[in-house]
Amino acid sequence: MLTQYKYVTPDEAVKLIKSGDHVFVQGSCSIPEALIAALAKRGNELHDVILYNAFALGRRVSPLCNPELKDAFHIDSFFVSNAVRGWVNEGYATTTPRFFGQVPILFRDGTIKLDVALINCSLPDEYGNVSLGVSADLTPSAVECAKTIIAQINPMMPFTYGDSVIHISKIDALVKVDDPLAETPDLEPTEAELSIGRYIAEQIKDGSTLQVGVGTVPNAVLHSLSSHRHLGIHTEALTNGMVDLIESGVVDNSRKNIEPGVSVASLALGTRRLYDFMDKNRSLMFRDISWVNDPFIIAQNRNAVAINSCLEIDLSGQVCADSIGTRIYSGVGGQQDFIYGTSRSPGGQSFIAMLSTTSKGESKIKPILTPGAGVVTTRFQTNWVVTEYGAVNLRGRNMVDRARLLISIAAPQFREELDREAYKMLGYAYRNWR
Repeated sequence: MLTQYKYVTPDEAVKLIKSGDHVFVQGSCSIPEALIAALAKRGNELHDVILYNAFALGRRVSPLCNPELKDAFHIDSFFVSNAVRGWVNEGYATTTPRFFGQVPILFRDGTIKLDVALINCSLPDEYGNVSLGVSADLTPSAVECAKTIIAQINPMMPFTYGDSVIHISKIDALVKVDDPLAETPDLEPTEAELSIGRYIAEQIKDGSTLQVGVGTVPNAVLHSLSSHRHLGIHTEALTNGMVDLIESGVVDNSRKNIEPGVSVASLALGTRRLYDFMDKNRSLMFRDISWVNDPFIIAQNRNAVAINSCLEIDLSGQVCADSIGTRIYSGVGGQQDFIYGTSRSPGGQSFIAMLSTTSKGESKIKPILTPGAGVVTTRFQTNWVVTEYGAVNLRGRNMVDRARLLISIAAPQFREELDREAYKMLGYAYRNWR
């Protein structure tokens, strides 16, 4: 099948990129690493090439993150992840704040022009269609808007359906690779994480439609849902834990109003088991992130549930999920979109799930956020907050109640200090409000 198409080497393909070009790089677990490596080799002959990426889990730090290439390549990330995180925080690269679901609008209305898209695709089917596989998200809009498309054709990429399918005739340069996708380890949740999962599972009704964020804590929730029935999936990221629920029949998508009968996602993040499960699986649909993360689409499912995590939260309910002080750690992703969407869903709920302390033993519940921390979810939107010490619902709660509730689920060794700080901030009302 491959022989009917003309292939070039990665070095030949990236010759289509010129100085000053704006280049999109596909993300999720499918960074086109052979093309990026070839592009890095052209660093001495290019200048001012701007590269845009979003959530992108790399098997290694990007070779473009090299001080010798700082004038050749400028990285602008919509979601800072491991491949470029150090480069951003060293001041060589930057990030554009934007809700993940709204980035395609920047491409489509010309706010951000795209000259080239570097993508990573499956083998073509008998009709000449290839699939973007684990990473629809921004890529359909980038393919639509870029003038030149350069693609790795990769047998390791699963063939998924929906907006992830494009015809090979739209691609200007094809490169054969046999390149494993990045994987995230499928770690067993700790007892503390499972406690969080159980607290959340108690609040989820049968027939709910789930969005679950990335990370060990949100994933622990999936381990606690085995006795539920008729759950649905409408999520930004499909993960390994969701495969268990689909295969066991817990997820059947029968109660969804939007795309009933199929699990909807925009990207995938997991192990080879997940990628093999996805391959040519008609029970899954991968859609453009602007549709998946649209709060007004999300709200049309009854009992929509959003489960996300954070880095810290203050006593008023402000949630930081993208930075550690001024140091950018990740991005806003779809957290706000799903929290707003579920708030408009009949019976909808949202959860911020986190361990009560950091890996350094510091409290994640703080009187005020660390100076410089970004507010991803405002205190006006925060619903449930859950740690291993319990679950509290901030919906409709005043500032005094919020502080008391959040202190009640903080690590015990920090509660007295948090109580003193709450009194300093809230005064007479904190001590006397009933």
